[in-house]
Amino acid sequence: MPLFALLLLGMFAEIAVMVAVGNAIGGLWMIALLLLGTLVGLSLVRRQGAQTMAAFSQSVFQRQQPHQEMADGVLIAAAGALIMVPGFISDVAALFLLFPPTRKLVSRRIARKAEAAALKFEHERRFGAGQVVEGEVIDVDADPVVITERREIR
Repeated sequence: MPLFALLLLGMFAEIAVMVAVGNAIGGLWMIALLLLGTLVGLSLVRRQGAQTMAAFSQSVFQRQQPHQEMADGVLIAAAGALIMVPGFISDVAALFLLFPPTRKLVSRRIARKAEAAALKFEHERRFGAGQVVEGEVIDVDADPVVITERREIR
């Protein structure tokens, strides 16, 4: 349900921005600007995708694990999907994902969240869900210690 609400809110925001831009520059110019943004975005997606694919192939050829290249590929695909959605907000978000430094920041954040989720999953798999309370075990069934003789301290 929260995802649906987020998509609905995004749709209303896109429409509000398109109406504001349409009122400012005119309806035909707004449509032309949307088409131009889509064409430029798709060419950037194509270029970044080709660069990422080349880096992926090189990593595999060098027998290295292509973690960053795979994350870049997923984010570039998401940018391509955002470019295809008509609207200015989605185009800006797509450009944010297509710019390599910001894409690296996003992929690092996603990797940190995935690592934390994996650690939590492993902890719950080992110890079960819930809170772990540390403590000591005291054996109360042991025989009491009885002092039979006392020495004087000199």
